[in-house]
Amino acid sequence: MSDSPLEELEARESAERAEEALKDKLNSRVTLTIAMMAVLAAVGASLETTEGDKTIVAKNDAVLEQNQATDQWNEYEAKSLKKNLYALAADEGGPKAAAYAKIAAQNTVDQKKIAEAAKGFEEKRKQYGEVAEVHERRHGRLTIASTLLHMAIAIATLAIILHRPWPWYAALALTAAGMGLGVWAYL
Repeated sequence: MSDSPLEELEARESAERAEEALKDKLNSRVTLTIAMMAVLAAVGASLETTEGDKTIVAKNDAVLEQNQATDQWNEYEAKSLKKNLYALAADEGGPKAAAYAKIAAQNTVDQKKIAEAAKGFEEKRKQYGEVAEVHERRHGRLTIASTLLHMAIAIATLAIILHRPWPWYAALALTAAGMGLGVWAYL
């Protein structure tokens, strides 16, 4: 203890100023960190939306390709019916039997081309489906990453309110986890 009340008052004021300086330093760091977290959260949310949109587009393209394949298979079946009718007519004989047989043979050739086209559309549908799965997986990971970043912002704010550094450290850990998930989404 000091001998003078004035010295004691000065020591107390000095300690209070030092404590305020530490609080201001923590607040400045936390505020800057929150701003950076907000930017990361905005980027993550934007990427999340983009991946969601790409998922929808790829799935839509897959459906359109499947519709094309279905149309081709329907045409294939129609050619099959026509081929069978002309084959029956040719088997009955008569003056047009040769012409009917030729039409039946042409329908068989047409069916092969139609089947190849249908299989091509089905392959494209499969490819679009795989692309949609990739975008959907990314979207899910980015959703979690964005959520972690938003949680980090809220928790970092507690460091300012409580004048304690531990919420800031927790927020930094959540930010690192969110950024890691965001990067993992594209690996």
